[in-house]
Amino acid sequence: MTTQLQSAEQLSATTLLRFATAGSVDDGKSTLVGRLLHDSKSILTDQLEAVEQASLNRGQEAPDLALLTDGLRAEREQGITIDVAYRYFATARRRFILADTPGHVQYTRNMVTGASTAELAVVLVDARNGVVEQTRRHAAVAALLRVPHVVLAVNKMDLVDYAEPVFAAIAEEFTAYAASLGVPEITAIPISALAGDNVVEPSAHMDWYGGPTVLEHLETVPVSHDLTACHARFPVQYVIRPQSAEHPDYRGYAGQIAAGVFRVGEAVSVLPSGRTTTITGIDALGESVDIAWAPQSVTIRLADDIDISRGDLIAPADDSPAVTQDIEATVCHVADQPLSVGQRVLIKHTTRTVKAIVKDIPSRLTLDDLSQHPAPGQLVANDIGRVVVRTAEPLALDAYADSRRTGSFLLIDPADGTTLSAGMAGASFAAAAEAAAPAADDDAEWDF
Repeated sequence: MTTQLQSAEQLSATTLLRFATAGSVDDGKSTLVGRLLHDSKSILTDQLEAVEQASLNRGQEAPDLALLTDGLRAEREQGITIDVAYRYFATARRRFILADTPGHVQYTRNMVTGASTAELAVVLVDARNGVVEQTRRHAAVAALLRVPHVVLAVNKMDLVDYAEPVFAAIAEEFTAYAASLGVPEITAIPISALAGDNVVEPSAHMDWYGGPTVLEHLETVPVSHDLTACHARFPVQYVIRPQSAEHPDYRGYAGQIAAGVFRVGEAVSVLPSGRTTTITGIDALGESVDIAWAPQSVTIRLADDIDISRGDLIAPADDSPAVTQDIEATVCHVADQPLSVGQRVLIKHTTRTVKAIVKDIPSRLTLDDLSQHPAPGQLVANDIGRVVVRTAEPLALDAYADSRRTGSFLLIDPADGTTLSAGMAGASFAAAAEAAAPAADDDAEWDF
């Protein structure tokens, strides 16, 4: 019992890293994930036995570790990844939430889903093929989503005789491309997911490489996306008004703190109305507290009886986001039906959903070479482009570069509730990429 308590305490003290894998078809993403889980002893015996039996049924002598994540029948039959597979595991140093994303071009939208909350992206490259179009596409998506750390895993080094020049050339090409997009940190690691080289244990075949293994880097990379360091934002989810004999005058606003820290006595603004007041109390888990931070779920009590409902946003009075009805953003279109100029949609931002219309689609981004296609008129599945949306009611949005939580939104089909596009308000790529980009044509409205 003592050992179990100590293990629980150690686990609770470790940090959490969300990361996603990406790469072209057959680069070995699922095999890498399977090797990572297997060699870190993060899979159960019955899971391994099931994989071994499935591999034998397919005529394979060794267990196919990719089957640990490829669970759909179509994935196993075709040997590809179609849907995002989430896996949870932990080591003594850190807890992990892993999203194994597809490599096919037609499933780029699934990569956006997996990487949208990731703090690190592992982009795999086949050492025999080098950087290909889909590699550049995934690097660009990681840059658009402001993923702070990118790992280039040059896989299948065993098939190129563990040659250092092959690795060096691929690392140089990818690093230059990703840096031009504004990716802040890029780490290149030569691996063989099939053989286990540099995944969990250092490789005996690549003594020329002195850097960390994949797991060592995952365990030690700083988790820089600290929600408590962001601008404080509290989307109201529910108004609590018991009107009971015990609490006749209680009025609280419940929700999850999206970012930052709130304190009793702090002056705040309620958006979109702009009314200001003061926090008089914060209730968390049935107890009154003086301070609360993201991502805690709390109830905030205010000094004044202001008209507040679900979808309103509480923020510090001296650090509130701009309120607007005209949104300029980058979107990734995820629906099979196209998004067209003039289309009526719903826009969901935090807990607020309002009617809107697509006023313009100035450009569509070609991710393989970062060129722009002006005025495409519509976006189809997996397209990424700039849009201008006019909302029926004002919204309080941050720039996505400032807050991934309150700078993102969804465009929804009002007819059936289908998610059409995932949006990121503000500029496309980081400042480094924009500064390096060539000047746009005079008639180009957006510069990617």
